[in-house]
Amino acid sequence: MSKGSDLLVAALENEGVDRIFGIPGEENLDVVESIRKSSIQLVLTRHEQAAAFMAATYGRLTGKPGVCITTLGPGALNLTTGAAYALLGAMPMILITGQKGILSSRQARFQIIDVIATMKPLTKLSRQIVSPRMIPTLVREAFRVAQEERPGPVHLELPEDIAAEECGEVALIPPHPVELPLASASALDRAAHMVLQAERPLVMLGAAASRPRSTSDLAQFVLRTRIPYFTTQMGKGSVPGGSDLYMGTAALSERDYVHEAIDRADLIITIGHDTVEKPPFIMGVAGPKVIHVGYQPANVEQVYFPQAEIIGDLGASLRLLADRLEGKIPNAQALLPLREGILSRIAARATEDRLTPQRLVHDVRAVMPADGILALDNGMYKIWFARNYRTQVANTILLDNALATMGAGLPSAMMAALLYPQRRVMAVCGDGGFMMNSQELETAIRLKLNLVVLIIEDHAYGMIRWKQATEQFADFGMSFGNPDFTKYAEAYGAKATRVGAASELRASLEHAFAGGGVHLVIVPIDYSENKRVLVDELRERVPAA
Repeated sequence: MSKGSDLLVAALENEGVDRIFGIPGEENLDVVESIRKSSIQLVLTRHEQAAAFMAATYGRLTGKPGVCITTLGPGALNLTTGAAYALLGAMPMILITGQKGILSSRQARFQIIDVIATMKPLTKLSRQIVSPRMIPTLVREAFRVAQEERPGPVHLELPEDIAAEECGEVALIPPHPVELPLASASALDRAAHMVLQAERPLVMLGAAASRPRSTSDLAQFVLRTRIPYFTTQMGKGSVPGGSDLYMGTAALSERDYVHEAIDRADLIITIGHDTVEKPPFIMGVAGPKVIHVGYQPANVEQVYFPQAEIIGDLGASLRLLADRLEGKIPNAQALLPLREGILSRIAARATEDRLTPQRLVHDVRAVMPADGILALDNGMYKIWFARNYRTQVANTILLDNALATMGAGLPSAMMAALLYPQRRVMAVCGDGGFMMNSQELETAIRLKLNLVVLIIEDHAYGMIRWKQATEQFADFGMSFGNPDFTKYAEAYGAKATRVGAASELRASLEHAFAGGGVHLVIVPIDYSENKRVLVDELRERVPAA
């Protein structure tokens, strides 16, 4: 005889699950025992939020849902930020929470909240399991929904009495690939006509362009059409470097140097754009025409209202569109002469002997190989890395430009290090974001990860402080103290290096990687460049006619 928890774990194994992240509670004990007897590894974290960030990052990097588990009430509530992170970031994930028994009420209302209702606006689907015989069906449906476009989180609640209930053998449901539709010939013909008529075409690669299954087709589309391209923050790296067609990344919505090309374009082909991202450019009635190429129709927004759409499997759609365009676009490279000026101005002052954001990005890029993975937390440095950090391989810079939550950088990097132990992985965190989940250093040490954590220290919530200053508010309410990060790292069993001068940074990072294990590198930052470049310099730039 099987019990409900055995069926749940067998159904997860049936889906190919190899690890589950989380912190179980007493309501999960049957499930924990079933996991112990299974092929699945339980990865215990120090906070439920970190478990959700790790599971979501697993989904982003593999295309398969990551799985996390928590207890009821407070444990389940600690998943909500991670659920929203996965929902807005389109990362497939399964959240499993426990609950008190539903066939009896031996503890009255103790710790009970309505987790199903709580999770509904934060997930694609939220269901309570009320019978063990339904488990194989609900698990299969959960994985299908989590993976289908647009991917995202699905929540299942398993009450403890259903988990413990004995039942006969119940057949598992074999998973099958999710097949995506193809764009219609008429849509492809219309889009091709618009591209052939364009005088200054431009391609934009957005968040959905980073799906693991589509990156090779995206690269071929760019090479076959020879149209220059730029990316959103979450679209970085979705086309390999070396094509000499990359125009930059839209880290701001307007007036940055890359917008010289965007403002001059009369047609922009947006590939995989998701309007959950901060707008990479602002559409206006007099602006360029836009062709939306996506897995799903565009959300019409005040700043984004495409004139044509190609909807279906991105890879197949782009192959069919390239068939109609290759070798026939008369003005494919009309905007390419702007490239050198845009990229050179963005990279200016990258080697100055100060610990500026530009120098930071330059030295990090120097120590990271092409397949090295950078996981950014959320802060002022994210804008600088989005603008200045050049990527050559998809999903080698993990940043959140959708929910844009603090606290995700370290867990995200840990997941990457778990998946790719032979690649260099670095978390880049501000001191504010790092401290939100710094307890996961213990998890990283326990898992024997090789991981460098770069902590950018300014003793403040720097991005909000910058906005406060640019909007001419008084400097108030954003500063804090920090622990001695060197001693803090050593207390966990990690290594640490404090950088005192720009000349020490690159060598310190190389030393940290060479030494293996978990190594914190703490660097003070000269954020005076925030105002000089991102406000004063760009304000003086005359927008393109």
